[in-house]
This record gives sequence, structure tokens and C-alpha cells, in this order.
Amino acid sequence: MIKTEIKIATIDLYNNERNEGIRCIGEIVREAALTNTGCEITYKVFDTRYKNEIPGMEFDIFISSGGPGSPFEGEGTSWERNYFKLLDKIYNHNRTNPDQKKYLFFICHSFQLMARFFEFAEVAKREFKSFGVMPFTKTEAGKDDILLKSLPEPFYAADIRQYQVIHPDKKIMEELNAKILSYEIIDDNSGREPALAAIRISKEIAGTQFHPEADPDSMLYHFNKPDEKKQIIDTYGEKKYHRMMDLLNDPATIKRTRRTVLPKFINNAIDQLTKVLI
Repeated sequence: MIKTEIKIATIDLYNNERNEGIRCIGEIVREAALTNTGCEITYKVFDTRYKNEIPGMEFDIFISSGGPGSPFEGEGTSWERNYFKLLDKIYNHNRTNPDQKKYLFFICHSFQLMARFFEFAEVAKREFKSFGVMPFTKTEAGKDDILLKSLPEPFYAADIRQYQVIHPDKKIMEELNAKILSYEIIDDNSGREPALAAIRISKEIAGTQFHPEADPDSMLYHFNKPDEKKQIIDTYGEKKYHRMMDLLNDPATIKRTRRTVLPKFINNAIDQLTKVLI
């Protein structure tokens, strides 16, 4: 019998902070349900960081959200221990169940937690917060990866973070058979190392430092905050602020990333899962 029901869980790490990310993820999941009419798709959001809600292993696809603050502030808390236990279960399940895999995608804050969990790179605080619509470049692996290959070079995405993933450990990357898919583009003369922007741990597990789910409305929500606007202008200058505003409405930038990366991940997962005999 072919698998006809796909269960999708979003792991909400926004810690009860008002956000647009969960709305955007939900919209992408609903679009996938309309596209994949050959199976029933059920969807549930788990308030993990605020309420310590953790999805069970009955789910097929897990999407771990962005969130505010430091990726280290959860150390020693019950929710983080349970979160890492879930990651361990999913990773080990995939190693021992080759015909019934689980799919997992990490976004921004979760990307930093992923780096901490797998220990494939250093997670460190940035000199200044990255905020806005930013350019990213693909690696050779990224150019061939289903998540990024249809995007232009460079491509643009929403980038909102105070921390970064840097200094990948070559040995651990090789042990995991992980691939770096993308880096941030440094547009200053500081000589600093570009941060990792996208990683594939396996065919089923991947993540991005940027927000692939973001749409123009979600970014305008941030850009219209006086403090956020001031920060962008103070950091990058007024000219770049207006350039970012223009990029929001360019269909080849954030809109294209929004309809490419996470939809590709979800639709590929559904395609693979519905081929599985159960």
C-alpha cells in the first residue's frame, strides 16, 4: 500500500514573540497541499521554545523556525534538551530506516541550533546585526542542489540575525557527508570570513541561515518599525535601505526565493514519501 497521508509539523522557536515566520511557513504548507492532491496533508504547529511542545515521530516532515535572541540562551532548559532529543531521534531514525525517512528543515535560529547539535561549525555573535534583503552565493554543490539550483547567482533572501555559523570543521563535515550549499556575500572591505548560509546534512535534512519563507509583506512588517529602519540606515546607509525596499518588489529576488527553496524541500519530501510502500 502506498503512503497517502503526510503529516507536517512546524517547530515554533519564536518564544511567543510576534512574528511573520509562522504565517509564511503555514502558507507554503497550504500551497503544497493544493499541489499534492494525491495525498492527504495534515499540519500542526508546536510552540516548542515557549511551551516546551515537541512533535512526535509520527510526523513525516519537520520545519524548525527562526526565532529571536541567542542560540545559546536555551542551554540547560527543558525545551532545548527535548528539542535536541528530537533531532537525535530523527537523525538516527534515518540511519536505520532507509525506506521510511523523516524530513527536516532548519531556518535561521534553528540553523544555528543545527550547527550546535551536529558540531560541524562554530556559532558566534556577529559584530553587528544583519538585517534586510541580502545577497547570497551558491557553492558548486549548491548549484546542483534541488533547493537552490533554479535561483540566480547571486540570489536574494531575507536575512535577520545577530549570530552566524562560521569556520566549518572539515573532518566533521566529511563524517556527516554534509555539503555547504551557500555563503553570505560580504560587501565591505573588512576581510572577514563569510558566514555559512545553507547546508545539506543528508538527502532528508537541510537548512538555511536566511529566511526562505519570507515574503514582501513579512519584510515590510519589519522595515516599517522605526527602530529597525534606523538600524538599517545606521549600519548600511540610506541608499542601501531604499535599495532593499526596491528589492522587495522585484519578482526575481525575495519573491523567487520564497516560491523556490522551502516549496522545493516540501514537495520533494512528499514526492519521496508517497513512493514508499508501507
